[in-house]
Order: sequence, then C-alpha cells, then structure tokens
Amino acid sequence: MNIRPENSHDIPEIRAMITAAFEGAPHSDGTEDAIVDALRAGGALTVSLIAERDDEIVGYVAFSRVEINGVVVDWYGLGPIAVRTDQQRQGIGIRPIQAGLDQIKALGAAGCVVFGDPRYYARFGFSADPALQFPDVPPEYFQRLDFGHDARHGVVVYHAAFYGA
Repeated sequence: MNIRPENSHDIPEIRAMITAAFEGAPHSDGTEDAIVDALRAGGALTVSLIAERDDEIVGYVAFSRVEINGVVVDWYGLGPIAVRTDQQRQGIGIRPIQAGLDQIKALGAAGCVVFGDPRYYARFGFSADPALQFPDVPPEYFQRLDFGHDARHGVVVYHAAFYGA
C-alpha cells in the first residue's frame, strides 16, 4: 500500500469514497465529503493523504488546525477519515493516520484531537481527558494525543467547515 498526498485529480474519487464510507453510519450527518471540500477551499486542509493499493484509492485521512479556548494553536484535528467500503476492517486506515500524525509532528504540532471510537484510536496513543473538551459529545469519544511540549486544557473548536458544510 502506498500513502501519498492528494492531488487535484484525486478529489472526485475521494469525495465519492467518503460519501459511501459514511452512508448510513449512525454517527454521521452525511456532510463529511462537504467538510473536506470546505477545508480544501478554505486553505485549512493541512494534511490530506490517500492510501493506494494497486493504483486505486482505498483510504483517506485529513488533518486541520483546531482552536482551544478561542485561540488557534499548534493542535490539529484528525478527520474525516474514510476507507473504501469493500476494503474496510482490513487495517487500511492505520497507515495514513500514522503518516498524517508524523507529518503534523514535523510541522511542529503540539498535539492532535479526534472524535471517534476509543478502542480504535488508542492504538495511536489517543486517550480521553476531561480537561480537553468538545461540547455535546460523549467525553470518552473525544480524545487527545499530546506530542509532549504544549499540553492544553479547555474547549476545542474545529474549523468552521465542520459546522457549516
């Protein structure tokens, strides 16, 4: 499997894969593809990686900056992440997530947050911490990964694309 940055030719396939991956998911409102498009259009898509197998896109992950207590800091949000529906549950999401985490660290990130299954994201070192909050979600599903030099506490707000897409 090859992990690489997206290019403009990938966008329609990324959009279709995200739409299919989230279709019918109980935690989805169906806007994940629009979120990625809005992040891209707003210049807020810091890291956008695809996973390829046999020259076909099978996975996708995005990272964008977040605010903590109303200030944009060197913290990032992981997501959306998607795996092609016929390739799910095969570990495909692991490599692009790890590659993205490595990239944001190289950019000087102090940490990353994610809203998702604690059992899945624990493998990367994410854990819930009530000191860092994302309102109106079950706190055990909002997790942080500190990179060791700027532990933050307070309320996290994602880019506007997550709220108006």
